[in-house]
Amino acid sequence: MSQGGAAARKAANPQDQGWAWMVLFAAVLLQGLTLGFPSCTGVFFKDLQHEFQASNSETSWFSSIMVAVLHGGGPLCSILVKRFGCRFAVMLGGLLSSVGMVSSSFCKSISQLYLTAGLITGLGSCFSFQAGVTVLGYYFVRWRTLANAMASTGVSLGFTLWPLLSQYLLDEMGWRNTFLIFGGILLNCCVCGAIMRPVQLASESVPESPKPGGEAERGAEAAQLSNGASSPHPELQQQSRRTACSRMLQKYLAFDIFCQNKGYRIYTIGVAWMMMGFALPHVYLVPYAIQNGVEERKAALLISIIGLINIFIRPFTGLLSGHRVFKGRRIYLFSLAALLYGLSNLICVSSAEFSVLITYCIILSIAMSGIGALTFQVLMDVVEMDRFSSALGLFTIVESITLLIGPPLTGLLVDITSDFHYVFYNSSFFLISAALFMGISFCMLEKKVKSKEGSKVPLDNASRCQYSETPTQPQPESQPPPAAVYISSI
Repeated sequence: MSQGGAAARKAANPQDQGWAWMVLFAAVLLQGLTLGFPSCTGVFFKDLQHEFQASNSETSWFSSIMVAVLHGGGPLCSILVKRFGCRFAVMLGGLLSSVGMVSSSFCKSISQLYLTAGLITGLGSCFSFQAGVTVLGYYFVRWRTLANAMASTGVSLGFTLWPLLSQYLLDEMGWRNTFLIFGGILLNCCVCGAIMRPVQLASESVPESPKPGGEAERGAEAAQLSNGASSPHPELQQQSRRTACSRMLQKYLAFDIFCQNKGYRIYTIGVAWMMMGFALPHVYLVPYAIQNGVEERKAALLISIIGLINIFIRPFTGLLSGHRVFKGRRIYLFSLAALLYGLSNLICVSSAEFSVLITYCIILSIAMSGIGALTFQVLMDVVEMDRFSSALGLFTIVESITLLIGPPLTGLLVDITSDFHYVFYNSSFFLISAALFMGISFCMLEKKVKSKEGSKVPLDNASRCQYSETPTQPQPESQPPPAAVYISSI
């Protein structure tokens, strides 16, 4: 009976088996269609600049808004996921992305492009991408590190194919018709979302009874609101509104985690600072190469080289970070990758020869693969899975602010100095300083926790204690994560 029950539970639980691998395949395509898409914006930089008679700073706002909204729409995505599930969020995102690019093909000014390709397409890509990342956390437990690394190879595929396709279509039919075709391609996000069917875990086979005190709590809340509404004292109503606002912030933006978890706070600040310079090579590498005499097709090929190398390096990075030697220390691998990313920009400054730029792209790609494969895995290490969606929302909206202002500010500096070298100097500064900040801060935090806990900390929980001063209770693998209800709400 016990063996039969275990077999039944295994068959009913989709984690790490069966349909989970189809979901992983859909996540690979999603990341290629969403995160990989902004890589082609540099191909259109000169054409858009000439079409709308815009400066470097004005033109860079187009890609900056798209990337910033892609990363900063996390709270809205969290609401959609918790209310309607991941499938709905992904498919809605695909529809918005398509509408944004189709509308962009009819734009008459650069400001209209900010709204269509920047805001609408960016928001749609955000919904599809972040819902796809969230659903992987529930479909995979044992192979979660590998699944995240494999999914991130979709970004590499996007980096490889989008610039080549963009340059070909741009040469053949112009940027307006190219954007129209891109609208049709991005509709494939809806197909990927259809694959991400709701999770049916074993514990959901029997309807769960309401949590003890749940109805009473809801009744108390309703009574409080009712009393607040009918009370003649405006102070009670104001207090009720503050309480509701605080609960909303805690639910969707995880400010409580940011205040209480030092590891999460350090990581969020470090990544946000890093993003000030992370996107600069992607936006300005192609214009920099063209300005220095490299052919347009060869310049677009540079971005594709970065993506092609990422395809092979990212899975290796994910497997390496999943080794028990790096358990609880993935943040140091992440910091090392950010440091290498920053140092590699100095190669690009030394010479603009095509052979030198290829060497630069190879080293940059290795560093970028480490950052891409570890970004969300480190975040999953820092916070508990039942709060991951909320923590991801705050994490991405903070980094989106720096992603938004980084390229335009650097573009303004290029407009003033007429020197593209400042692009790579700025990128090096932000990446190197962020890497040192995160590495040193987590090292100090780890020593502090070890000295406080001493020999009382079990080895199995060491990784958690290294990231947070607040002890956490890891859930048994046999129990589904509480947040699985977000995925099965459809």
